Amino acid sequence: MIRIRLETIGKRHQHLWTFRGIDYVFEEKTRTAITGFNGSGKSTLLQIISGYQQASEGKITYTHNTNEVSSEKLFKLLSIGAPYIDLPEELSIEELITFFGPFKEFQQGINTTAFLEISQLTHAKNKSIKQFSSGMKQRLKLALAILSDTPLLLLDEPLSNLDANGVSWYKEMIDTYTSQKTTIVASNNIEDEIFFCTGRININDFKK
Repeated sequence: MIRIRLETIGKRHQHLWTFRGIDYVFEEKTRTAITGFNGSGKSTLLQIISGYQQASEGKITYTHNTNEVSSEKLFKLLSIGAPYIDLPEELSIEELITFFGPFKEFQQGINTTAFLEISQLTHAKNKSIKQFSSGMKQRLKLALAILSDTPLLLLDEPLSNLDANGVSWYKEMIDTYTSQKTTIVASNNIEDEIFFCTGRININDFKK
């Protein structure tokens, strides 16, 4: 289980603050939405939480099973699904899973066959990812993130490029596979993306 504490987190670009003064605790197995308008800094905050970006000020503390974790080792404990994450497009799904496996294991009982069935991509298993539609790529990114055996799940605008069937699939994935995770979702306040979240950070409240 993982717990994250943000203390006076701020991000500045040159002389302008994107946000400043965020204090928040993501308790173990909680589900939190980061909301705000386009360009407000939602993705930036999510990337700071992931360790991909550094905050301009403030401190983040990660605790895993009561032990503090450094940001350098956090990658082992998190999975992230976002439209801007690139996939190796020359690979097939099966080749991608073989590549992906040493870095992140799937949840118990999920092998390649099960992954293909759960992601509804069995029909495309022999295609290279570059042949996928934008919706299929997004479904693959989400499945890789959600089905990984990690205690922290970060999702950035997860419904991007998904049709109505994809939205229903996403909701089922959340209900079935995320109950034991600390989950954080960045969203433009789209209810279908954050339907399960009980906590919220409105990034617009931290504009300076």
